[in-house]
Amino acid sequence: MLSNKVLYIRDLIDCPPSYLDDPGRREFFEIVWLKNEKALHVPQHSFQTLQGDWIYLIPPYRVHQLNKAGKKGVLLSFKRELLEDDLKEFLLDVFRMFNIQGEFSCLQVTEQSSKGLNAIYTLLSEEYQKEEMNLIMIKALLKVFLLQLIQLKEQHFTQHDINEKRIYEFMLLLENYYLEERDTGFYAKQLGLSAKRLNQILKEKLDKTGLQLIHDRLILEAKRQIIHSENTIKEISFNLRFKDRSYFSRFFKQHTGMTPQEFQESVKQHVIQHENTLIS
Repeated sequence: MLSNKVLYIRDLIDCPPSYLDDPGRREFFEIVWLKNEKALHVPQHSFQTLQGDWIYLIPPYRVHQLNKAGKKGVLLSFKRELLEDDLKEFLLDVFRMFNIQGEFSCLQVTEQSSKGLNAIYTLLSEEYQKEEMNLIMIKALLKVFLLQLIQLKEQHFTQHDINEKRIYEFMLLLENYYLEERDTGFYAKQLGLSAKRLNQILKEKLDKTGLQLIHDRLILEAKRQIIHSENTIKEISFNLRFKDRSYFSRFFKQHTGMTPQEFQESVKQHVIQHENTLIS
């Protein structure tokens, strides 16, 4: 369903189960806009109310699967290639907004913000529904929609320094090489930096070292495969290039406090209780 698409838009109530199971879904940025609904997670900040409009921003290759049954709202998914003609500064804004180095990001949408977002979304949806949609129009409308979301999240996203751009480039490299390259020095060399300097930048901006971020990415992929694939733990450890299953299990427990089997069981229990796999 998604193999030949760069954009996918549906009302949540009409979103087919085949979308969730489609292997191509992992390459998409997902925007899940719940309308007049309760939050699907426990907010970490003091929001005015837990009932209202919520936008979940889920980066590619993340493990989350929202239970859309009976939910009011819309789904907007897009591939990065729709944005690749834009300036790096804008792409950095998008990456930060989606919390690309983490699990997901969430915004509570005010009534005033909702009006502007709805206007752009309506135009985008109408263009998407056309038999021959105009890709230039789609790109332009998507960019405006994302800019409004960026503005909603934080005004200071428009101000960047060189180190923030380096972080963006590091995260792109990490997505491409994390299975093969697990040494910070490789990424530092690609960026024209020493490993020490790259670690200083990452620690200052993300409060993590390069090695910690590489390990986080491996754990993220491990979780995704445990939740969404039918592979055995042994097969997953092989896919992630670990030398054996026992080493993978020790690595996973060191970073999550659980063995892969314990995590797998906890996910099953979470799904039974909450009917989704939105695990923070």
